[in-house]
Amino acid sequence: MVQPPSQQPPQEGSGTPQQPGAQPSGTPPLPPAPPAQPPVPGAPAYGYPQAPGPYGQQPPGPYGPPQPGPYGQQPPAPGPYGQQPVQPGPYGQQPQASGPYGQQPGPYAYGQQGHPGAPAYAPVPAPASSGRGFLRGRTGVVTAAAVAVVLVVGAGVGFAVLGGDDDPEKPVAHGSGSPTGTDAPGPTGSTSEDKGDGDGDGGGGARDDLNAGRKPGEAKVLWLTPNDVKLPRNGARVYGPWVVGDTLVKAMYRSISGYSAATGEEKWTRTFPTDVCAAPSNATEDGKIVIGVMDGTGDRAKCTTVQQVDLTTGKAGWKKTIKPNGLWDLLSDIGLAISGDTVTVGRSGGTDAFKVSDGTALFGSPTGKCTPEAFAGGAKLIAALNCTTDDPENPQQQIQQLDPVTGKARWTYQPKRGWEIEKVYSVDPLVVALTNEKEKSWGVITLRENGALRSQLVSDAGDAFSPSCGGALLQIFSKTLDGCDDVAVSADTLYMATEAAGTTDRSNKVVAFDLDSGKPRWKAAAPAGRVMTPMRMEGANVILHMEPTYEAGGAVASLPPTGGTPKILLQHPASTSAVEQGFFDADFLYVGGRSVIVADRLTEANNRGDERENTMMAFGE
Repeated sequence: MVQPPSQQPPQEGSGTPQQPGAQPSGTPPLPPAPPAQPPVPGAPAYGYPQAPGPYGQQPPGPYGPPQPGPYGQQPPAPGPYGQQPVQPGPYGQQPQASGPYGQQPGPYAYGQQGHPGAPAYAPVPAPASSGRGFLRGRTGVVTAAAVAVVLVVGAGVGFAVLGGDDDPEKPVAHGSGSPTGTDAPGPTGSTSEDKGDGDGDGGGGARDDLNAGRKPGEAKVLWLTPNDVKLPRNGARVYGPWVVGDTLVKAMYRSISGYSAATGEEKWTRTFPTDVCAAPSNATEDGKIVIGVMDGTGDRAKCTTVQQVDLTTGKAGWKKTIKPNGLWDLLSDIGLAISGDTVTVGRSGGTDAFKVSDGTALFGSPTGKCTPEAFAGGAKLIAALNCTTDDPENPQQQIQQLDPVTGKARWTYQPKRGWEIEKVYSVDPLVVALTNEKEKSWGVITLRENGALRSQLVSDAGDAFSPSCGGALLQIFSKTLDGCDDVAVSADTLYMATEAAGTTDRSNKVVAFDLDSGKPRWKAAAPAGRVMTPMRMEGANVILHMEPTYEAGGAVASLPPTGGTPKILLQHPASTSAVEQGFFDADFLYVGGRSVIVADRLTEANNRGDERENTMMAFGE
């Protein structure tokens, strides 16, 4: 893993906010040199992800040119993250009521250049990747460069300084008038489980057998669910899980099913004639969700149907077919996000929004140079917008908070040219990861309630990070911004796990970053030979998942806001560690005192003959 050159984080700029419609007033002085004046938009910016580069270069930050580095590259253009005053966004100001769910990058796991208008270049094949992300692969690895460097994540990436085109403290507010351009358009097999009674035939045997080697102080295996669904040759992604009351829900292949969180017994199953192709990270407060379903089974089928489902009963509600919004509305891959009673359908070149409750159309794609293509839901509705530019390899994007009913923007934050919105770790407070494909860098910023820059994350030398971000291995074009594992966010702190170090006795740390300063507050080391990652917040404490080893089962632990030594809340039995390790790319839940493992993807090759791949496993007292 390469070490990038040393860089210092930029200072915040100063100035006054621009009035809606005002032209940019220039850029503030930012170290090491003031950034260039904002470019003039012209051609599309979004497109398809490129194959990951070597990430050996140290990119500049969004605030100014880079420091000289050891890699021989020419000084790149200023990096991405200060606030660029912009024209009023496509939607105008409206008050927004918070949705029922705050963003939790915790246990649920789900690039780009050129598009609204016409593609700047032909689509390229998806790069080989082990990961997922809004623009790229799922897992990024970050290496710290110097004593203090701004946090950037990517496959083998170092840290970069982040900056912006103008005053980072001054977002562009929007009035309550109509959107820029025109107003938004109008509506356009079940599985069997090992129930723990000795009669089950799960992959690890009946519960009595699984608990036979349990030691004092270790949790029990409550239930284990094998897969009974015949899958296509390349397997199937598992969407979810979602928890509604005592029901645990997941969708896979051509069905969505609810299970008892206490016993693992199937409560209901809803089947579809075609594949499930998209799902949001969270449901509504009353347990409703909207999923995407393919419009056919052939090679040319697209993800154009959205179906409402009640997660409590499994009852199917309204269904809509998404209509293309122009020639370059790519319906083959959509991203769904829910905020309040609104579900957004994001994709390259188009947007639709409906009421989750009854399917009423709320808003669609606005006209203008910048259009929303991806969303993060929860307590707030956050949009990533793509702007047409004169250079598809130098994209311009924006971040907006939208009113979930009208689609009107409350504020707009514009990164510097070349930087793209990768993932949203949290919507409240807002924590965003951005990437610069050309410079092979990934930075993390936090924004205030009004969209002004709050901080940029800064890490110590030698720390490496590898957060996992939503979607399946084969769905790297996902237009879903949220759903990141291995991070948790409180009102003032971001918790992120370092990459495990060592060969045999691998271990790591959890780093707590102050959201006001962007700097680490403290680091907590995992027990020797253990690897731990944040799952979610529980009150003021951060809940952690500890991976199983050959000698020990996995575990659930917690850390207080002051750090220290992790406290084990639930220790899985060592005798079933091999079963735990058999889960492919799993998601982890800790609800009601139970620890639940849910496979994120199943493969047909592992479900032949008598051996069946396990889909879920639960532990408890």
